[in-house]
Amino acid sequence: MAPALEPTLSVWARGVAPSPTLAVDARAKALKAAGEDVCGFGAGEPDFDTPDFIKEACIRALQEGKTKYAPAAGLPELRQALADRYAERWGAAVSPGQVVVSPGGKFSCYLGILAVCSPGDEVIVPAPYWVSYPEMVKLAGATPRVVWCGEESDFKMSAQQLREAITPKTRLLILNSPSNPTGTVYTESELRALAEIAVERGIYLLSDEIYEYLLYGAATHHSPACFGPEAAALTLTVSGFSKTFSMTGWRLGTLVANKAVSGAVADLQSQTSSNATTFAQYGALAAVRERAQAEAAVRSMREVFDRRRLRMLEALRALPGVSCREPLGAFYLFPNIVDLCADADDFAARLLEEEKVAVVPGGGFGAPGFMRLSYATGDDVIEKGLSRLERFCLKLKAAN
Repeated sequence: MAPALEPTLSVWARGVAPSPTLAVDARAKALKAAGEDVCGFGAGEPDFDTPDFIKEACIRALQEGKTKYAPAAGLPELRQALADRYAERWGAAVSPGQVVVSPGGKFSCYLGILAVCSPGDEVIVPAPYWVSYPEMVKLAGATPRVVWCGEESDFKMSAQQLREAITPKTRLLILNSPSNPTGTVYTESELRALAEIAVERGIYLLSDEIYEYLLYGAATHHSPACFGPEAAALTLTVSGFSKTFSMTGWRLGTLVANKAVSGAVADLQSQTSSNATTFAQYGALAAVRERAQAEAAVRSMREVFDRRRLRMLEALRALPGVSCREPLGAFYLFPNIVDLCADADDFAARLLEEEKVAVVPGGGFGAPGFMRLSYATGDDVIEKGLSRLERFCLKLKAAN
């Protein structure tokens, strides 16, 4: 009898790490289901409902029988509406053939990386980074080249850092503004400097702009794709509907790139997910077309987020051994806790166990010594969680 084969996993499955943000959220939800009173600051998910006018458009699509396959790249009318919107914002022509609608912004990022990266290529990833970027790069067979961008630079990559990181193998630079996890927003001049180097060295730039409408104070959003035709040809602009319209479960992301790249992304999608959910795309179409209602919905959410942002920033800065830079976008704070506890993983685990407060340790973002807190949660959770966090930090301080 032939010996039984032991089951083995592929190099891709063995090499990828699970998402720490989803793991924290799952643990918090499991504790809640068991009856524990958990204050969750882990998930990057707005606590608002999807605006009614978007839901109603989706319901109409269902009632009208729009439940069949859609073109792999997305509904033609949605791609046209998105192309028109980007052309208006960038001041340059954008065709619907450059737009691909995917099942989530995460999948848009992954398909973009797959479309331009091959085994042996290097991808520059500024840290702190969103947890999935390095893993996506590895799943494409490429190598993430992580560059630390610390608090002294407001967690932003400088032009000098980019020049020093580029090698003959460099294929792609990933930028995220506003940033998850730091809330950092690049200025126009900072982005221009990076885009000029990308053009000079002929490397692609993946610009993840999923939080583009969640800005506070005087912060403004800028896209590298609007810095001239050469920059536009090398930029893969990723966005979506999840964060802006509280549509996380709808799984709708977008990618805009030159036609060769967008065509490759559409082909990859046709062989993987086929298409984003058809009737969900009609909800997205309403979000793009019904501008007045969309802007009102976003403005309402943003005002609440801004108030929460300032409240949590004040409370975190008052904690012993904790420092925190002011975030200008997204809905996260990223405090430095190294003076309080050198092991952020242990800090987060003990905080959840002892005080039932869920945060995400910074290691998953390439930033040990930090932790991420989301303020996309209810005011009552925020107040209760901040009180528990203060109690925990004072206890740690006393023990030290």
